[in-house]
Amino acid sequence: MDIDGHQVHTFEPSSRAHHTIDAGEYVSAIALASGGGYLVTLQHDIVRFDLEHGVGERLASVEADRDDTRFNDGYVDPRGRFWAGTLSLVKKPGQGALYCLDGAAQASRPLVKILDNVTNSNGIDWSPDERLMYYIDTGTRRIDVFDFDAETGSIANRRPLVTIPESDGKPDGLILDEEGFIWVALWQGSAVRRYSPEGRFVQQIELPVSCPTKCAFGGANLDELYITTAKPPRDTKQPQAGGVFVARPGVRGRVAIHFGSTT
Repeated sequence: MDIDGHQVHTFEPSSRAHHTIDAGEYVSAIALASGGGYLVTLQHDIVRFDLEHGVGERLASVEADRDDTRFNDGYVDPRGRFWAGTLSLVKKPGQGALYCLDGAAQASRPLVKILDNVTNSNGIDWSPDERLMYYIDTGTRRIDVFDFDAETGSIANRRPLVTIPESDGKPDGLILDEEGFIWVALWQGSAVRRYSPEGRFVQQIELPVSCPTKCAFGGANLDELYITTAKPPRDTKQPQAGGVFVARPGVRGRVAIHFGSTT
């Protein structure tokens, strides 16, 4: 996703084919959708998206009365709900929120605001046993953990798991591997780190650019870690900034859940 460039990029590693699809506005998070295609977040909308036609049906809108916020990161929980949060475009603390969109046909409240007073809603993922939710509000410099009820999608008992020192960068996107360990991108930290479920630092991948944004497992065996990065403002000394990198960290990822799936 090229947020400021308003484009969705696709890349096929085996052929190295690279294509872009214009979204027409800010576009930040993407998820697989049950039945085919994708979900993406635009500035204020969650929409269906396909690689041929681009933006399709709008499923939900948030904060439409504001021009100073936009959606940022998002992911699908173990029961097929799509979670995504917002941030302030003018970097004002506490202006964002975290939302949950339930794709189940019987959902009486398809879109719910889960958290308020968020500064920069970022990485989110769930433990393999579906009992914990990990979440980053970058403004706190923490990875937090919640108790999670998979049946209802409710969260409780928020507590800090990892605090990132200011000198190490800012926590951005995250993902869990098949062992339940947490991979987090460190914005302005030139690295991706792996932490245990208890918050113990166990591994780090150094990058030749300062601003990694998120990582995801891919490849035929889910043993390749793809890492997206951003171009720092006014920095011309990082020619690879904004590129996508791949590492083989020695662990495998998990198959992504589709929005609207029931398992």
